[in-house]
Amino acid sequence: MSTFDVINPATEEVITSVPSLSLEETDAAIARAHAAFPSWRAVAPGDRARLLRRFAAIVDEHLEELAQLEVANAGHTISNARWEAGNVRDVLDYYAGAPERHTGLQIPVPGGINATFHEPLGVVGIIVPWNFPMPIAGWGFGPALAAGNTVVLKPAEITPLTAVRLGELALEAGIPEGVFQVLTGKGSVVGWRFVTHPSVAKVCFTGSTEVGTRIMAGCAEQVKKVTLELGGKSANVVFADADLELAAARAPYGVFDNAGQDCCARSRILVEASAFDRFMELLEPAVKGVVVGDPTSEVTEMGPLVSAAQREVVTSFVPDGAPIAFQGECPQGPGFWFPATVLAPVAPGDRAVEEEIFGPVVVVMPFRDEADAIRLANDTPYGLSGSIWSRDIGRALRTARGIDAGNLSVNSHSSVRYWTPFGGFKQSGIGRELGPDALNSFSDVKNVFISTED
Repeated sequence: MSTFDVINPATEEVITSVPSLSLEETDAAIARAHAAFPSWRAVAPGDRARLLRRFAAIVDEHLEELAQLEVANAGHTISNARWEAGNVRDVLDYYAGAPERHTGLQIPVPGGINATFHEPLGVVGIIVPWNFPMPIAGWGFGPALAAGNTVVLKPAEITPLTAVRLGELALEAGIPEGVFQVLTGKGSVVGWRFVTHPSVAKVCFTGSTEVGTRIMAGCAEQVKKVTLELGGKSANVVFADADLELAAARAPYGVFDNAGQDCCARSRILVEASAFDRFMELLEPAVKGVVVGDPTSEVTEMGPLVSAAQREVVTSFVPDGAPIAFQGECPQGPGFWFPATVLAPVAPGDRAVEEEIFGPVVVVMPFRDEADAIRLANDTPYGLSGSIWSRDIGRALRTARGIDAGNLSVNSHSSVRYWTPFGGFKQSGIGRELGPDALNSFSDVKNVFISTED
């Protein structure tokens, strides 16, 4: 069997090797999921709920193990990794309440009774990215399993370890064989087979817009359902009436968290012109104060980039002569390190303004007024997330309604809560994950009319 090495991005050392499944092995796993579907959908709602609660409890028992795996495999800080493992647990707990509550409607009609039912789709293929391997996996398999589907999940090739462990823990929890399988391997082999295999009823993909468009086109050939969570170029809008000290102190964590490898990263800071100079004065010590280093340390706030290839991509956005306003520090030597970097002044057409960087680089630009802030925030093909800072709640709400993005926060950088919907506008994707909405994307509505007439 073919294998590939898994690298620790903080040390560049090989952690282990994992299998790279062939097309035939992928087909066999999909066949197992297809065969397991009838019995899994027939599990009584209360029993399915108990299995998911047991799965959540076992994840909780292995929280530190999962967190340490993510630190080693993805370079996440230990504090972030613990939150991510806890998020998997919480998502499972949340959707454990779904099987008994995913109710249909009784709709008044003449001459009979009309009822709707939510029917599971079948086999769901979930393709997980490398930036948040644990939580994004859970956002897919949690509601998919709760709705009565079976799941084949492909983690990113370079960050498979926590997904593999979660697959093992699912079996320990009593999830039946074939219901939840983790398939390691290349996206071009395993992931693409989810798209083309007729027994896969839906594909969930999180990753780049470029790949997402190909997956969407491939799914269209079979009219296959798809949920896409794609790129972002989110804006952090700071009005002059905001608490500038707080906005500047929080700004680094809206973009440099996970070393900027976040589709929700606020990689464009838009500041009202009258407050621009003062904001930059406050931002510099905040950026330089971000603790970058060993991700196993409790005090570290930013770890390395995930790979040498990703570091090359990020470096290309900061060429010689780039308008660096200031930078933080980062370790030298082994590891895929890159310093927190602020670019200003930056021309509107610059690559760093228009393209997703996926690294710890942010541009800061001025705006004139509320209308100009909304125009600049919307001047991108993406629409995933963003933040608005203002003491005027009316202005903040108008701006939030004016920005074309799926997840906005006022006077904070919060984007994701497992009990609220998450997804993007425009080229940031289609469909919604998390919250009560996700269940509907893993089921079809069936309408049944029963005549009561003789």
